[in-house]
Amino acid sequence: MDQAWLHNLDPIILRISGELAIRWYGVSYLAGFVIGWLLLRRLAKRNHTPLSVRDVDDLIMSVVVGVIVGGRLGYALFYDPSLLYTFSKDVPFWELFRVSNGGMASHGGMIGVLIAGWLFHRRFRREHAASMMSVWHVTDLLALAAPAGLGLGRIANFINGELLGKIVAMPGEPAPWWAVRYPQEILTKHDPGILMPLDARMAREEAIHRLAGAAIEERGFARAYERVLDQLHRHAGNVEEQLRPLLSARHPSQIYQALAEGLVLGLSLWLVFRLSKRPGIVSACFLMVYGVLRIVTEFWRLPDAQLAVQRVLGLSRGQWLSAVMVAIGLGLFAYSKIKLRPAETAPATSG
Repeated sequence: MDQAWLHNLDPIILRISGELAIRWYGVSYLAGFVIGWLLLRRLAKRNHTPLSVRDVDDLIMSVVVGVIVGGRLGYALFYDPSLLYTFSKDVPFWELFRVSNGGMASHGGMIGVLIAGWLFHRRFRREHAASMMSVWHVTDLLALAAPAGLGLGRIANFINGELLGKIVAMPGEPAPWWAVRYPQEILTKHDPGILMPLDARMAREEAIHRLAGAAIEERGFARAYERVLDQLHRHAGNVEEQLRPLLSARHPSQIYQALAEGLVLGLSLWLVFRLSKRPGIVSACFLMVYGVLRIVTEFWRLPDAQLAVQRVLGLSRGQWLSAVMVAIGLGLFAYSKIKLRPAETAPATSG
């Protein structure tokens, strides 16, 4: 008996006009920023940082820009360079600005946050010449705030049906209760060999056309798929029963990564923060723990489809970037232990 759940979540909360809509993807980013902002304000009010509440407000605004710019540029540079040179006549004209369909890299976002934190620290030191606050204290604060946004971002990936996990059961085969059947796999760009034989894919496309009530024509499959997906989101008719046998069951890798990058990482960092006042330690642990968790959880996730070389020595692009993070984290941990003094992060009352 098949117990897998058929993914029927609509990524759009409210459609305003055309592609303009309120999406879960954007709401998750907003919620992540708000949670991080509230956490840092709480630390400021309790004098766990030299930053005032107003300083925290300024820091978060810098971080918002860093996450969005860094995340999008990182996705383009690390995963899809074509976004940098693809233009169209439709708004927003440059594909780099077309974020409605996702396309943010967590590694790029982290680089953006690091730059934003460094620039904020420079400005803070100019305005508070007497302050001895280390730049690593700023990155520690940002590391503490990051897991909420990372976890919510993965939940948004799940709602969007993107970053698919590896197959547990082929179409028509029974699957366990924790597996998910994603309609989004139908339009995946992955090598067909990863998914199913060509004849099975062709049969599935014909079935989609029948479900949509659309005749098979050139470029007609995408329109038929969109119509079926719309029926699924509206729970119209018995489309779920007819669609289920056409889809493979997969690991919900987005949920795995949401738990790892949100819950496990967050609890680990707050424990480190309570045990150590040495600047840079929380940042180092963030790099190491996130890197290890990302490497492990990516073994249940398909590599990005648009990459010409999807794995090197058995590891995906994201895993190699995470391995670099672990190495940098180890170096920062040693540097903090040897060079930085705990007194640099001693709580200080600020105005």
